[in-house]
Amino acid sequence: MKSVRFLAGALLAMSAVLAVAASNPYGGTPGWGDIDREWGSTSAVYTSPDGTVWVAERCGENTCVGHDDLDSVFHFDADGNLLGSFGAGMIVWPHGIHLDFDGNVWVTDARGHEGKGHQVHKFSPDGELLMSLGKAGVAGDGMDEFNQPSDVLVAPDGSIFVVDGHGAEGNNRVMKFNADGEFIKTWGSTGREYGEFRDPHALAMDSKGRLFVGDRANNRVQIFDQDGNHLETWSQFGRPSGLFIDHNDILYSADSESNTTWGMNRGYARGIYIGSAFDGWVTMHIPDPNPNPDTAGTTAAEGVAVDRDGNIYGAEVGPRQIVKYSRRR
Repeated sequence: MKSVRFLAGALLAMSAVLAVAASNPYGGTPGWGDIDREWGSTSAVYTSPDGTVWVAERCGENTCVGHDDLDSVFHFDADGNLLGSFGAGMIVWPHGIHLDFDGNVWVTDARGHEGKGHQVHKFSPDGELLMSLGKAGVAGDGMDEFNQPSDVLVAPDGSIFVVDGHGAEGNNRVMKFNADGEFIKTWGSTGREYGEFRDPHALAMDSKGRLFVGDRANNRVQIFDQDGNHLETWSQFGRPSGLFIDHNDILYSADSESNTTWGMNRGYARGIYIGSAFDGWVTMHIPDPNPNPDTAGTTAAEGVAVDRDGNIYGAEVGPRQIVKYSRRR
């Protein structure tokens, strides 16, 4: 059995190598989206069924501390025209973003400062605060607390999933709540075994209801059922900072950290990995323009989302921008 699993894993890893070597069918448009000021760092991008795009950015810098007058959540049409914004003075460090099936906007605040942060917020599309999970400004490991929550996802039945613990030494867990925000269960701890995490950084769900967790510092994607039972582990999608699964069950994984010079996931190229959420076969790769910088840092897409027309949006922390990728004609 172990030999079969090893062979399967080797074949899937080879699919990533082949995808990197293949031609890239996408062309990128840097600096997408106009917010009438300088962009800050962003790792948070999500698309709506109506073809519009939501982004949370960090107030022209890499933090919203000291910028209580600036909105941090933005809504765009498909051409990057600004439709609306909100969030001024409410979020310290926007990190993850998600749209639920009612069109509500969920944002994770992955840092704390003076009574704000370490929370997950639910907003109406107009920016009305509908719910907050966690204790404002409190970093903790209780069942009603977070310590740098990275991402949030709402399942079709309304269940809320949060990956809690930005950084390899954090809480390193998945937390599940019901639609009213009441705690249901948690799973995970720090480690490398199945069901353990080191910097769980991103969430996605396929049409079967399987929960995909980007276990970034372990260089892998772990797949669970909604009760936390481990199903599979994949390493062929790079070092996942961001995950997205489209309506065709295609998985997109943003790798902004793999690097041979500072020791993060050697042998993998940075960029956006694209493949099947069913069998894990990687078919395409959009390379990072600077795939192996000489110094530590994050480049190109850290967050990723795909619209109804197949355009890919990469949210970039270091370059502080959104890049829109469209298929070349």
